[in-house]
Amino acid sequence: MSDATIHTPNPQAPQPMEAARLTGDATAEDIESIRKRTSVYVYEAPVRLWHWINAAAILVLIVTGYFIGSPPPTMMIGEAYQQFVFGYIRFAHFAAAQVLTVGFFFRIYWAFVGNHHAKQMFYLPIFNRRWWSEVFFELRWYLFLEKEPKKYVGHNPLAQTAMFFFITLGLNFMLATGWALYAEGAGQGSLPDMAMGWLLALVGNSQRLHTLHHLGMWAIVVFMIIHIYAAIREDIMSRQSIVSTMISGHRTFKDDRVE
Repeated sequence: MSDATIHTPNPQAPQPMEAARLTGDATAEDIESIRKRTSVYVYEAPVRLWHWINAAAILVLIVTGYFIGSPPPTMMIGEAYQQFVFGYIRFAHFAAAQVLTVGFFFRIYWAFVGNHHAKQMFYLPIFNRRWWSEVFFELRWYLFLEKEPKKYVGHNPLAQTAMFFFITLGLNFMLATGWALYAEGAGQGSLPDMAMGWLLALVGNSQRLHTLHHLGMWAIVVFMIIHIYAAIREDIMSRQSIVSTMISGHRTFKDDRVE
């Protein structure tokens, strides 16, 4: 007889089903769970593409904007006439701003031609009482005061509010103040000056406008930190997918209950 240990099958152990050829070592309970999980196509490809390009552009703008507001010390990497470090920082900032501008106008366009989920970040249904109750419910959920979250196909009401104020209104503010500052360097009569030069005159002076633009940057930084934390938290704790939805476009649900 061989010295190898002889393993006797345990009749109590879950037995792999025929479908295991497709789903791994799936049991009857696993297969039933698969049947219950559903998904809805929420974010179309243009929306997902805009989201990631927008995120990259904002990251570049934050880093370069910080250095523009707080210039780095002189870097002794060569003679002054051989360096253009700050010029490259400004160029990266202006290039990312132009990408952000074109992308935002495209996103506004897609709100009209895309599916109804593409419109959600551009309005708040403030006259809907149920929407307000769910805003406060989500606030309690994020504060760990609710035991179980609700299910949402698009953004939940609290996330919709944050997106409206920090992205829809926030980007408008940053683009307006940024182009007004750019108009000062572009000179009178230039296209940026004709488009946004009036804002500089309205604010009063460029230093005040710089301060407002800089404060707006820090508001966006705070939003990004909270946004990333909330997305990861919801992916783990909520009843639907979050992060993967902005990659695939499909919102996958973890149970078949409506509420």
